[in-house]
Amino acid sequence: MTYLNRFRLPVLGMVAGALLSTAVAVQPASAHGPHSSPSLRTLADRAGVRVGTAVDMAALADDRTYRGTTAREFNSVTAENVMKWESVEPRRGEYDWKAADDLVRFARGNGQVVRGHTLVWHSQLPGWLTSGVADGSIGAAELRGILRKHITTEVKRYKGRIQQWDVVNEVFEEDGSLRNSIWLRELGPSYIADAFRWAHAADPKAKLFLNDYNVEGVNAKSTAYYELAKRLRAEGVPVQGFGAQGHLAIQYGFPGQVAENLARFEALGMRTAFTEVDVRMILPADSDKLATQAEYYRRLLDACLGARSCGSFTVWGFTDKYSWVPGVFAGQGSATPMDEGYGRKPAYGALREGLAAGR
Repeated sequence: MTYLNRFRLPVLGMVAGALLSTAVAVQPASAHGPHSSPSLRTLADRAGVRVGTAVDMAALADDRTYRGTTAREFNSVTAENVMKWESVEPRRGEYDWKAADDLVRFARGNGQVVRGHTLVWHSQLPGWLTSGVADGSIGAAELRGILRKHITTEVKRYKGRIQQWDVVNEVFEEDGSLRNSIWLRELGPSYIADAFRWAHAADPKAKLFLNDYNVEGVNAKSTAYYELAKRLRAEGVPVQGFGAQGHLAIQYGFPGQVAENLARFEALGMRTAFTEVDVRMILPADSDKLATQAEYYRRLLDACLGARSCGSFTVWGFTDKYSWVPGVFAGQGSATPMDEGYGRKPAYGALREGLAAGR
């Protein structure tokens, strides 16, 4: 459930590019006072886990506080949108890598690792691809070659610079059936194994993940992923990780059997991660809702820290100023650990306490 952040397209000029190419000298995040020490990043380093954030590239270029907080608080970053297919190849055969390159450069300058997101998804595909399939000018055989080229080109470009890739994103429905996507309709279910094989060939050292929402606990959807991963790994397909996005909402309660879910993927020899965590609520926010939100963040983090296989915990944005939630869920928001002025909510404190407690 990773949609374009309020449809904000990154426009990064020469000055912004220069800012992104070097390490950031971090300043206090807001008028709420100086940073307390240590940061989430420092605590995560001590705990032996990556704590990451999705990055809005327009904000990174234009907002000094956002840029400094990204560098200070996180040791891992994920491209929120700029590595998705519609961004990197908006016209067939014409690539635009600037924003993605800027993120990788920023991460390197600030000692951060990068999670690549995402190679195969049913959404945010370039118009030339979807229209070509719809009008019949791109048939199944050609589409398979296009997909292989896309995966190979993008993964090779960042070979050795991206630690993990979300290879296949959101392929199951809630009942555990395969999503009726363009890929399933045109190529059949074999596209999933093919995508992992092609990505592995392009960068054998990158760790390759399945990724989806509503799979944090044990349910029909996460069980479908478990069975898929077990089968593919038995066939020698390089499926190495399982990513639970972690888009929660306090009005729906906390998912059940989260630790058990991670444990069964770990038993297959896989890595696990929380990849897109936020916890939304029906607005307006109040102290009780924010306390519940903090509890949910802490419980997810504790589940990660309690699983040997879980090496990273990524929030899907750290400030409500740039959160995708209000643009998609009407009347909901306040989903991130910081408010629109970069003030720290109880959720931030919960993450800090959890990381300080360690594994």
